[in-house]
Amino acid sequence: MKRQKITTAPWCPFCGQKVGRASDAIERKMEEFHVGRCPCGAVYTCDPTGHNVGAAMVETLVFACDDNWDFAWDLMPEDDYLTGRVEDYDEVTHQVVNTGNIDGRPVRGVLYFVRLHTELAEISKRVKAKKDGLARESVEPVAASKGIASAATPEPKLDPNRVKLKVNKQIIKEVREKGDIDTLVALCFDHRKTLRLLQRLLYDVDEAHRWETAWIIGQVCSRVATKAPGQVSELMHRLFEACSDSAATPWGMVETLGEIIAGRPDIFGAFSRHLLNYMGDASTQAQVVWALSKIAEKRPDLIREMTFFNLFHFLQHPEPVMRGLVVQLLGRIRATEVTMQLMELSDDQAKLIIWDQGKPEEHRVSDLVKVALEQISPSA
Repeated sequence: MKRQKITTAPWCPFCGQKVGRASDAIERKMEEFHVGRCPCGAVYTCDPTGHNVGAAMVETLVFACDDNWDFAWDLMPEDDYLTGRVEDYDEVTHQVVNTGNIDGRPVRGVLYFVRLHTELAEISKRVKAKKDGLARESVEPVAASKGIASAATPEPKLDPNRVKLKVNKQIIKEVREKGDIDTLVALCFDHRKTLRLLQRLLYDVDEAHRWETAWIIGQVCSRVATKAPGQVSELMHRLFEACSDSAATPWGMVETLGEIIAGRPDIFGAFSRHLLNYMGDASTQAQVVWALSKIAEKRPDLIREMTFFNLFHFLQHPEPVMRGLVVQLLGRIRATEVTMQLMELSDDQAKLIIWDQGKPEEHRVSDLVKVALEQISPSA
């Protein structure tokens, strides 16, 4: 006999309540799944294909631990948390279909659930609250000294009856040459391909032009992310993929990633750790340290969470630009662990160029050391 098709709303395997459709998390990540929460305290992720359940399991556990990876890896299943799953889930209709297909379309989605034991859930919340407090303490003085707004201003609501702007490669190039960020932001809301066309402009033999383009893209993405963070997240995935392509030169890619993350670290801060993957290539080392330093200017806590100790030996790098950038980075994250090594560079008169807002600025390593030491020990 042919099996009768039965469709039901998805439910939580722990409490039996119906659960809502999973959606994008506020903070974007490299491995992105739609996530949701059940009133009983369980969290869940959606793998619409059923082929990435392993990655979904990890994502759900980390999400349950308030994005604290170290805390998540210390937990043991059953002892510290429970898991469950709902199979034959169709993300399109938000239904569970017992036959595994709808009108001939296969349904293989999986909702993967994790619920921390009560005491651990409370610990996780306290740890997150403490980390958020430390982050505010490190961010607010920097923001006050530089006049940085504590929160991004949302873009105004668009008129649904407006005439959409036209876009093509030539138009994007002309608008970028004018530095018209307002128009570029409007184009992004009208056409999803705008950021892709902007990305192409990074392939430029003129280094100054690349740096300026990276800065413009960062400014545009910071504003677009207030309404359409998914567009920016897609661009970042393309940039990381281009950086990992051994057959291509990642001109301007790392710099652009640094500008985007620094512009909205509250949304894209989780991408920061992946920049360290490109420290093994001498051609991108300086750009990576510059990007990390750019992020640390607004969110030093994000960099301190990484294994930044591996950067200490670059203080003896033969190239002044590497020494200077590492000094600047360590100062911004207040790395007291390296104070003595910084003092050894107090007489280093080598010059270097550091790009800021798409413009070159000349520095001496010794001057950067002085600033770094003041940041590390402001009362000294």
